[in-house]
Amino acid sequence: MRTVLMVAEKPSLAQSIAKILSKGSCSSRKGLNGACSVHEYTGSFMGQSVRFKMTSVCGHVMSLDFIGKYNNWDKVDPAELFSKAPTEKKEANPKLNMVKFLQVEAKGCDYVVLWLDCDKEGENICFEVLDAINPVMNKPYGNDRTVFRAKFSSITDLDICNAMNKLGEPNRNEALSVDARQELDLRIGCAFTRFQTKYFQGKYGNLDSSLVSFGPCQTPTLGFCVERHDKIQSFKPEMYWVVQAKVFKGKESPLALDWDRGRVFDREVGQMFVNLAKTAREAKVESVSKKEKAKQRPQALNTVEMLRVASSALGMGPQHTMQVAERLYTSGYISYPRTETTHYPENFDLKGTLRQQANNPFWADSVKALLAEGINRPRKGADAGDHPPITPMRSASESELGSDGWRLYDYITRHFIATISQDCKYLQTTITFSVGCEGFSCSGKTLISPGFTEVMPWQGIPLEEAMPVCERGDSFTVDEIKLLEKQTNPPDYLTEAELITLMEKHGIGTDASIPVHINNVCQRNYVTVESGRRLKPTNLGIVLVHGYYKIDAELVLPTIRSAVEKQLTLIALGKANFQQVLQHTLDIFKRKFHYFVDSIAGMDELMEVSFSPIAASGKPLSRCGKCHRFMKYIQAKPSRLHCSHCDDTYSLPQMGAIKLYKELRCPLDDFELVLWTSGSKGKSYPVCPYCFSNPPFRDMKKGMGCNECTHPTCQHSLNSLGIGQCVECESGVLVFDPTSGPKWRMACNKCNVVVHFFEHAHKVQVAADSCEACEASLVVVDFNKARSPLPDGETQHTGCVFCDAIFQDLVELKHATMRHPMHRGGGARRGGRGRGRVKAALQPRESRDFKLVVYEGVPASQRKDSKVLHLFDQ
Repeated sequence: MRTVLMVAEKPSLAQSIAKILSKGSCSSRKGLNGACSVHEYTGSFMGQSVRFKMTSVCGHVMSLDFIGKYNNWDKVDPAELFSKAPTEKKEANPKLNMVKFLQVEAKGCDYVVLWLDCDKEGENICFEVLDAINPVMNKPYGNDRTVFRAKFSSITDLDICNAMNKLGEPNRNEALSVDARQELDLRIGCAFTRFQTKYFQGKYGNLDSSLVSFGPCQTPTLGFCVERHDKIQSFKPEMYWVVQAKVFKGKESPLALDWDRGRVFDREVGQMFVNLAKTAREAKVESVSKKEKAKQRPQALNTVEMLRVASSALGMGPQHTMQVAERLYTSGYISYPRTETTHYPENFDLKGTLRQQANNPFWADSVKALLAEGINRPRKGADAGDHPPITPMRSASESELGSDGWRLYDYITRHFIATISQDCKYLQTTITFSVGCEGFSCSGKTLISPGFTEVMPWQGIPLEEAMPVCERGDSFTVDEIKLLEKQTNPPDYLTEAELITLMEKHGIGTDASIPVHINNVCQRNYVTVESGRRLKPTNLGIVLVHGYYKIDAELVLPTIRSAVEKQLTLIALGKANFQQVLQHTLDIFKRKFHYFVDSIAGMDELMEVSFSPIAASGKPLSRCGKCHRFMKYIQAKPSRLHCSHCDDTYSLPQMGAIKLYKELRCPLDDFELVLWTSGSKGKSYPVCPYCFSNPPFRDMKKGMGCNECTHPTCQHSLNSLGIGQCVECESGVLVFDPTSGPKWRMACNKCNVVVHFFEHAHKVQVAADSCEACEASLVVVDFNKARSPLPDGETQHTGCVFCDAIFQDLVELKHATMRHPMHRGGGARRGGRGRGRVKAALQPRESRDFKLVVYEGVPASQRKDSKVLHLFDQ
């Protein structure tokens, strides 16, 4: 029997599709990576009986990056990134082992059906999956076709079965357009970002951003926000005057009239018109017009409109909105949420979709009325040729979807019902008056038929006071005529909804990437989200944009990126050559980059005005190993050390506190060590500022502290203080923290495991010898004489933390919970003094008598997945 492998984009999607196609008769098992399940069943395919295996990936399988040496910021000139630096595809999430997982499941399969999301990114993932599985699949029989692509827009029985019956092929051109965008964004973004970050962080101490980033889409997005800020700052209010008249008839309340001239900017002229109008005691009705008008129902919903409404009306940011929409889609509640189309296909089942909502209490009456009277033909929108508009696919309740899920679903459903409802009809009455020689008017609206506003009441016609009954020639008594002084107001900061509109208009990003670009400028501390979801640029964001304008306005204007997006679209349509578009665009930006580097002084002049020089920032902390003068600790994000004498800046670990480490020095470079700590109950370890940025040994990477240093004799290194293999992660070593007394502890140098032991002991040291049983380092413990747990009044004992019988007897069992197997096996975790000392630090729990206490719930400074282990509290 032949086997068909089917691959979806997310695990939840795979499960839903498998249930539909197998009619609920599939068996499920976990895949080897633990994240993806495999659903198996038998059925018919290509006229033969086959075994189906349905599984998934978790988004992109691969990501584009430079090869190893070009990721070193210090050794690579950013200009090389445009052409010299080779790129390679790496696993997007190495921990998932996605390539190996796909190969294991694909081995021996004869066909593959790709159920990836039906957009350009989905097409790109199709080919990532094919690259992984082609080498292990069975070779085709003759000219048999083995690769199939399913096209679908919702997770419903009908749509999924139709997709299975009309399988096509993956689109290579659309996948190439995504490859082109990835490579352009990587090369251009990294080159500018590395240069800017190194140049400015080395000069200014209070930039308050760990990365001074540039992005071909991100920067124009920021440009829109700063452009509005500049308009606000340069706005000069201007006084103007309006003539207001109030009239009444009989005992009716006064009616405020609008002046036909609108406004004047000269007070004396305004006063002249008031004086002319005041000569008349009566206002004469010149005309009464009544006109029936209609407020149009909305067009079908696409992604950009959904994002706009979610931000302006629901208070949900674009990134969060897309996450919620994705969840609703994969759960089968709405159709695919990434679409540019606002026109329903001719064969779209409008009545069937509407009928599903007939029993929902929130809009049941409107739906039943529509079904009884007949639905209205939707307005003609734009067909982008991608996916149908966003619509509800089945009825739901708030308890099923949660708060944000329900609010978005509620809007999508109401919008759908509104598109096939009648227009809202109202009567507009306008009365014109003459007061002396001046013309005035007033108007009002009276609802005739609510139409679509029954389900979208916020769009309804507001209730207004009834207009007076009158006809031409009637006279009203003038109540008052006065001159009102007003002034023009500046525009407000851009809302997210307005920014989305601008990005769509100028072709910055796609419906899928717009939320990402907006989120990026917020995360980079270039803009802050104020009340009403208004985007206010920060000092850094403003200076960057002004600097780009000063050097090369095209770096921030939307024109050049818009042109690139059009070229990428041509690649997707097969009308442009991938390599030519890529090379042409990189050549343009390479020239711009060189000019930017040569002209950086122009941006620097703006930076000097807004930010403090790094030499004037921070407080003295530790001594430089080169000049032996004190370096200053700069706490502003990203925290770092700066030596003003050598004019060098050194990176530090983030997300914790830094303090001096006993004035001890690194034996390699003579820099004073600092201590990084995440809090009194968290982990801490010493750091050499120089080694942290310049790893001294080949097996060390940038950003490693002394607890990962492989120096053979240094008293602060892993070699001297490492005890045994971590109980949680595969590669970590538990390293003794000599600063932790009297509440002694050791902590993993890779993950967040912290082990507390020997509380109140006088002294704890790591011995030179290792345990014969598990090869963990022995520890020497000096106990308090009055509280020593050792026999015969002894106070000192040397033994293995994990195997020693005397140490084991000291452990109390308190709510022990072991979620992971204790024994990890494996080879040496660290070498030292010629011996493999941490070969298998832990044995299976069953073979050991000592008890282990695991406390969930750790300080806020630790991550949620932390474990704090307490051993030998005594």
